[in-house]
Amino acid sequence: MAQFTQDFYQSIKDELFTNILPYWEKYSRDTVNRGFFGHIDNDNNCNTACERSIVMTSRFLWTYSAVARYTKNANFLEMADFAYDVIVNKFVDTKNRGVYWSVLPDGTPKVSKKQIYGEAFCCYGLSEYAAAVKELRENNNTEGEASPSLQPGSQSSTNPSAGDTPATPPETLSEQAMNLALELYNLMETYAKDSQDGGYVEARAIDWKPTKDMILSPKDMNCPKSMNTNLHVMEAFTNLYRTLPVVFSDAKAIRQEVGESLRDLIFVTKDFILQPNAHLGMFFDMSWKLLDDEISYGHDIEASWLLWEAAEELNQKDVMEAVRDTVIKVAEVALDEGFDQTNGCMENFLKDQGTLRDRRRVWWNQAEAMNGFYNAWEMTGQEKYQKACIQQWNWIQNHQVDKNGGEWWNELDQDGNPILSESKGGNWKTSYHNGRTCLELLRRSGN
Repeated sequence: MAQFTQDFYQSIKDELFTNILPYWEKYSRDTVNRGFFGHIDNDNNCNTACERSIVMTSRFLWTYSAVARYTKNANFLEMADFAYDVIVNKFVDTKNRGVYWSVLPDGTPKVSKKQIYGEAFCCYGLSEYAAAVKELRENNNTEGEASPSLQPGSQSSTNPSAGDTPATPPETLSEQAMNLALELYNLMETYAKDSQDGGYVEARAIDWKPTKDMILSPKDMNCPKSMNTNLHVMEAFTNLYRTLPVVFSDAKAIRQEVGESLRDLIFVTKDFILQPNAHLGMFFDMSWKLLDDEISYGHDIEASWLLWEAAEELNQKDVMEAVRDTVIKVAEVALDEGFDQTNGCMENFLKDQGTLRDRRRVWWNQAEAMNGFYNAWEMTGQEKYQKACIQQWNWIQNHQVDKNGGEWWNELDQDGNPILSESKGGNWKTSYHNGRTCLELLRRSGN
């Protein structure tokens, strides 16, 4: 009988604190140009000229803020401070507001459109950072002072037009960060939300006007709506809803608004994105007509636990009752159809009417399988999810982890050999998926 042992949890803790976090602290930061390297190869060589994405930067912000909160150790905020400084000085569009999708090393916008996936991740990271700063610095500081390098009113202020002598006391750093998260939330509500059919569009132009350039990445379809964007908007709103009361004691009204947005998105996910086969559709038109038959096993298992997390955080009985069976069914189908039971790892995707099955073992699929199966085990108590989670961790430890170079291989073939054409780190691969997996399991288990 498969069981989660103390050794299992200890190995997860060791992975987080002796491999994942130290790797990114050592290799990811460009201290000359103030940012994170957009590409790190498998020999840990960093490309200094590559553009940098808001997604990457926000994921670092979230990870190290979340670790600081989990450990109650403010030392982890040093990486988060760096990421926050980069965001407010290089990514914030001071004219149109919101954040650029990507910038060059000197901060010049590279892709200036407002990709909603990126706005959501920035909101997600900022809200976690605000809570971490509040809990670990300001609650122990009667004057509410910010970090010396990030004083309110300095070059890192989110209000660049403010004068040197403001009429009212300056915001604390936690308030600055949370107010920027709320600004992004309001921009998404105003310009990206579909008030007719629900959910959020893929992108807007630099000035938040409609654009035909909606595509998220070369791997995606240029379409009005996607599962991936809406999934991570839901994730961001869940975190914003959770952290608002940490920073603001009078957050009831705005938290209620965020909660209503979150509730709407939970039902959009259940009613439109989820398909009758218990897989999530990937690409849609404005009225939620499915445009492609791709099944992404990693997104399925990730969505199962993020959907339940959103419902639990909202804590409304009718919402939880509405999605509980759905969450379990999605996890069950992901296990039955997407999990390699022999080797203990998650496969990538199925498309073209089932004729093309991608068996690559992508790092984030493996990480999200851990979260999804652990969550399904907590919800049902069924041993098959516990077994799958343990198998998945064994695969990660034996194959996905780069024992010589550090961190995890981006992709492996079905036999467990690294695909070296895929980078070790950069604009899409950061400390977020595997770092979050370790944090989730440690937090849920009380370790």
